Amino acid sequence: MKQNKYDDPNFFSAYEQMPRSVKGLDGAGEWHILKELIPALEGKNVLDLGCGFGWHCRYAREQHARSVTGVDISNKMIQRAREMTNDSLISYIKAPIEDIDFSNSEFDVVISSLAFHYIQSFKSSCKKVYDSLIPGGSFVFSVEHPIFTSRSEQDWYYDNQGNRQHWPVDNYQSEGIRQTTFLNNHVTKYHRTISTYLNDLINAGFIIRAVKESVPSNEMLKSIPGMEDEKRRPMFLMISAQKE
Repeated sequence: MKQNKYDDPNFFSAYEQMPRSVKGLDGAGEWHILKELIPALEGKNVLDLGCGFGWHCRYAREQHARSVTGVDISNKMIQRAREMTNDSLISYIKAPIEDIDFSNSEFDVVISSLAFHYIQSFKSSCKKVYDSLIPGGSFVFSVEHPIFTSRSEQDWYYDNQGNRQHWPVDNYQSEGIRQTTFLNNHVTKYHRTISTYLNDLINAGFIIRAVKESVPSNEMLKSIPGMEDEKRRPMFLMISAQKE
């Protein structure tokens, strides 16, 4: 089942008010880490899977990428991305990530932000990404951290006064569907362990170049109330891999 919550008017309305939707990459708490994993993009052909509003696509062109292709399942996302883009070298395709079918060695770099935890088979996506990359090409992506997706509740444990006590992790080794809540809507996510992410990449033929876990920047710690708690557990996992 390919999930498309973003074409639901209520869900999309809530999403477009999030800081990362309003401020773009500057409003994405993990961007300061993910950006460092992305290789030099000048002269490169870039694919963005789950492109959303197209922020990463436009960033790639700002870095002088030769061409950029953004893919997203949501018609509303693609429509907004096109409205926000004035660049003939960026193209957008409305399609599920699971259905991508590009030519072998078509791209130099494939990026994806917070999309694969909505997809049932990361393994099959790895194979498609691997085939679409040139030899030596890079695959850089972020997902919700497995300690975040392990429980359907995806929330802190609170005391009777509402204070955050700890971040509970349970059923970590039980991979699969998690029915949870995001933006006050029911959504389906897929939990998988860190080792599954890494081994699926390795089995597809990738070399792991870097593994990072999110931590707020000093600027965020100073400017956003409650951000200190984000140092108590990572919310996002980011991986850089390379095709042999």
